Amino acid sequence: MREKIGEFEKLKEGLAELSTEKAIEVGDEANASSSPFANARVFEEKLRAEEFRVFLSGEYDKNSAILSITSGAGGQDAQDWAAMLLRMYERYCQRKGYKTEVLHQSFGEGGGPEGRIGIKSATLEIKGPFSYGFLKKETGVHRLVRISPFSAKSLRHTSFVLVEILPGITKEEEAEIKIKPEDLKIDFYRASGPGGQYVNKRETSVRITHLPTGLVVVCQSERLQGLNREKAMKILVAKLHQLKRTAVEEELKKIKGEKISASWGNQIRSYVLHPYKMAKDLRSGVETSDVEGVLDGNLDEFIEAEIKLTHG
Repeated sequence: MREKIGEFEKLKEGLAELSTEKAIEVGDEANASSSPFANARVFEEKLRAEEFRVFLSGEYDKNSAILSITSGAGGQDAQDWAAMLLRMYERYCQRKGYKTEVLHQSFGEGGGPEGRIGIKSATLEIKGPFSYGFLKKETGVHRLVRISPFSAKSLRHTSFVLVEILPGITKEEEAEIKIKPEDLKIDFYRASGPGGQYVNKRETSVRITHLPTGLVVVCQSERLQGLNREKAMKILVAKLHQLKRTAVEEELKKIKGEKISASWGNQIRSYVLHPYKMAKDLRSGVETSDVEGVLDGNLDEFIEAEIKLTHG
């Protein structure tokens, strides 16, 4: 609370400085640059950031996030689209100053143009303040329309990918979940890279199945089996924690957004590269023709609009 009050006091001071800035002549650049709020744009960005922290007041909004991507209808095109989305979110996190780590990545079929190989599924751990709060509404199906790079006849193709977001769980929250050893099926295997070749000669990758719920988690980011098992257990605990706190009819909605498939009727956002360029969120109505910028991680307009819509 004290930290929050301090932040708002700084904003108050910055606003006072802006109100007197007109008295500072352009030639007095030394004084104008001495304040962190010397220009209105910096202050506006700071105020905007604090505004969204007010919006992000949910129980887990300040937590880290676990993002899962699963390719759906569309074969190689969908797998390539999944890889594009993984890069998009990594770039978004880089812009926000979040740290990311790919915990699991299942590669798709080879033989694409320029050696392109997509992904069937991937799990990304995102660490940073309010990373879950900002990303939680990205859960849903993302649709891409383009000229397929995998089509010899250059036909237009539509692909679907499912994105799911979980909050990272604190140690205190982990302690609330009791998992019996007999409820777990643990498999170890060698991690494979693009094209199916093995990138690790030892069976360090871990797949954990929670038998009572059927939840499956995988981790292959570490060289040591024990570390992969530890991270996989954290993901499992995060999923079980969500299940524990929701009503039976809401379980899948909270864990996976809803029981949805990566197909036509379950979209939250559409990205069109042909015959025109347009990225449009089907919930907030926000749209832009700068699809390349969006795919490069410029998601703020979409994410902020959805947060405001939720609290509207």
